[in-house]
Amino acid sequence: MAEPADTQNLSLTPLNDLHVELGGRMVPFAGYSMPVQYPSGIMTEHQHTRDHAGLFDVSHMGQAWLIGPDHETTARALEALVPSNMVELARGKQRYTVLLNDEGGIVDDLMVTRPLAEDRDGQLFIVVNASRKDVDYALLREKLPESVRLELVEDRALIALQGPEAVAVVAAHAPAVSELGFMEADFMEFDGIACHISRSGYTGEDGVEMSVPAGAAEAIAKALLADERVKPIGLGARDSLRLEAGLCLYGHDLDETTSPVEGSITFAMQKRRREEGGFPGAARIQKELAEGTSRIRVGFRLDGKAPAREGAEIRLGDGTVIGTVTSGGFAPTLGAPIAMGYVDAAHSEIGTKVNLVVRNRELPAEVAAMPFVQQRYYRKPKN
Repeated sequence: MAEPADTQNLSLTPLNDLHVELGGRMVPFAGYSMPVQYPSGIMTEHQHTRDHAGLFDVSHMGQAWLIGPDHETTARALEALVPSNMVELARGKQRYTVLLNDEGGIVDDLMVTRPLAEDRDGQLFIVVNASRKDVDYALLREKLPESVRLELVEDRALIALQGPEAVAVVAAHAPAVSELGFMEADFMEFDGIACHISRSGYTGEDGVEMSVPAGAAEAIAKALLADERVKPIGLGARDSLRLEAGLCLYGHDLDETTSPVEGSITFAMQKRRREEGGFPGAARIQKELAEGTSRIRVGFRLDGKAPAREGAEIRLGDGTVIGTVTSGGFAPTLGAPIAMGYVDAAHSEIGTKVNLVVRNRELPAEVAAMPFVQQRYYRKPKN
């Protein structure tokens, strides 16, 4: 039987009843009752996603539209809050970016999509983290010009299907999904139900994220689960998959004190924005790009089998403390523990020997390249 979370004061996603029916162990997460795992266990769920297709409920995330009179107006309004190039974002394309505070710290990381349809010119679709929804929406309402409005999407669920067989599974219900490349999106029908589907995700695998009507979410999830290639996946495997892929989790690896340079996510800053600035905290961030930063996010491979968790001290061999672990755990694909954290930049070189302190015991580790497991996003062949 499923173990229900204490649902008092917790929100429920449209798939809550299905999670319970499938035996999900429900826990509080970002204000929602969410499945941390199913009876098969985290290790099995993790490997199934790597080998086949895993179904994730990400309906706790915030969905919203930015709507202005034309693309240029809406994109420039968003560019005043993020360091990414939104003006030149092509129709049907998606981009990862971060909202910044005045000191250049990260308020949240989010996905932004420009619709393919010409009749949606001036609209941008955003997906933000559940724990930051209220903060993000307040910031946007305060900072957006009168010509651009924020319109929340509160009648839709968000379902992710991830893994090497995910797109083939979805294509049986929505054939147009096969035409998408990584970080592309479009409106299409899934068994006659209007959905917005992007080829993206949070596992390092190929796959999709589907914004679907809340009332149809369970039917769509069950249609996907009817395929033997698909199993339901909980938060536990979601975390181990994203850690193997070297992906940040807001509130752990990123926060309001951390800049994109410190967070090693400068790929979110395209050339024009790096040079022109014009975003919050630009002076700090441009200086860090030019001169480097005092601390930076790196990955670690640990010796032995014991994992290091968030908060573990990072020390040099002589006992000098050089940083803190922000995410850590066992990597099922590698059969070994891995971690991410921030260290003094002087000790960030790959191969640097360190000790991660767990319960007053020093675990030998070394700075390692990320992602730990090769990402397998689908890139369209270039003509």
